Amino acid sequence: MNIHYTIHKYMATNLITFSPDTPIEAAIESFLTHKISGAPVVDVAGKLVGVLSEKDCMKTLMEASYYNNLGGYVKEYMSTDVTTIDVNDTLSNVADSFMKSRFRRFPILEGDKLVGQISRRDVLRAIHQLSNEAQS
Repeated sequence: MNIHYTIHKYMATNLITFSPDTPIEAAIESFLTHKISGAPVVDVAGKLVGVLSEKDCMKTLMEASYYNNLGGYVKEYMSTDVTTIDVNDTLSNVADSFMKSRFRRFPILEGDKLVGQISRRDVLRAIHQLSNEAQS
């Protein structure tokens, strides 16, 4: 089995994204509606500027108790120190990155543009598919 396959075939490309100016309430509603736990944040040019997670959204409750205001914008809560994967990287490198990280998904960039996302589950699906192909 060749573990040096690039991730193109396995990454998700139809992503839910937010802009920095998305109201945090809309982002939370999107998480609940689409049953996702995080999403990339991109600027108008499609450049990745951060990631918003469920955990980030929980900060709104802490700030509401202090400022008496449950609201704000994605840019106030998103994480900007984001680990990314290059679109030409291999499955084995991505698997290694997951094993060394607490993250469940990585944004995939081509240059500085967001082109997809890969999750732990995507890598498991790839391993399963490649294993089945090797047995055929």
